[in-house]
Amino acid sequence: MTTSPHDIPGIEDLPEPFQQAITRFLTFLRVECGLSHNTRIAYARDLRDLAQHLATQAVLQPENIQPRHIAGHLASLSADHELVNASLARHLAAIRVFSRWLHARGTLAEDPTEPLLRPARWRRLPKTLSPSQVEKLIEAPHATPNAKGPPLWLRDRALLELMYASGVRASEICDLADDDPLRDAALLRVRGKGNKERLVPMGTPAVQWITRYRFECRPQLASMDNKHQGRLFLSRTGRPLERTAVWVIVRRWANSVGLKGIHPHMLRHSFATHLMTGGADLRAVQEMLGHASIATTEIYTHLDHDRLHQVVNKHLPFG
Repeated sequence: MTTSPHDIPGIEDLPEPFQQAITRFLTFLRVECGLSHNTRIAYARDLRDLAQHLATQAVLQPENIQPRHIAGHLASLSADHELVNASLARHLAAIRVFSRWLHARGTLAEDPTEPLLRPARWRRLPKTLSPSQVEKLIEAPHATPNAKGPPLWLRDRALLELMYASGVRASEICDLADDDPLRDAALLRVRGKGNKERLVPMGTPAVQWITRYRFECRPQLASMDNKHQGRLFLSRTGRPLERTAVWVIVRRWANSVGLKGIHPHMLRHSFATHLMTGGADLRAVQEMLGHASIATTEIYTHLDHDRLHQVVNKHLPFG
């Protein structure tokens, strides 16, 4: 899906040089970087806000951007919009990529974001489920007496098993093709962010439930609509399962066993945390999660450290 500047209100009112630069930059993000439509929209919004601020400073062309202009923009966001550090860091990250792109093209002689420090960020630890909670959630789907139509509970059980067994994102599980689970090798082929492909091991329970779903449920769903696009997980109407539907499925079964506030990404966090707690190598976890930077994966070492502190405080006599 292409992303036009006109998708973002206010961009058409920017000075023409900025409109052109943002348009070409969005094409670069789609073609060269393979970023998703939603990510490109977020970049476009941040750059629109930057260009609007620069216009008030009589900076009407990208080649005239200076570090003080960007610093002033971030200061105004903090003061006028009361953005937290994490949001400021996201704004600055988008501006950095844009500035480096302009510098690489020769539009800017120097990268104006180079002297700027990143806003300090509090790292909020992700919420996870305990092993017993994961077990309750995964085992929640069950056959309904006198139910008609395809056994959707089988689909849901396979979905939950696979999300926990592989740590895939909700968007990634929706994109899985029917032949992506490599049953004989117990591997799952996943296409992640930037269309990068990775192979993730699957445990025996996940392989068994996926196999059962593919033979007992999916053929019935696929026969309902020829627009299933060869996807693995299908809706009750035979269409590819959408990300919002995954959220509904996870939340519905979680609520049925008394687990509140559960969302799909908690299964991904739990997958990584339980691996780290069990002694898995950080690099291996990074590869399975599909993180581009190991710094992203290191958040799960903090979770493990917290658990160790709790053990010490509880069991050390004179701690």
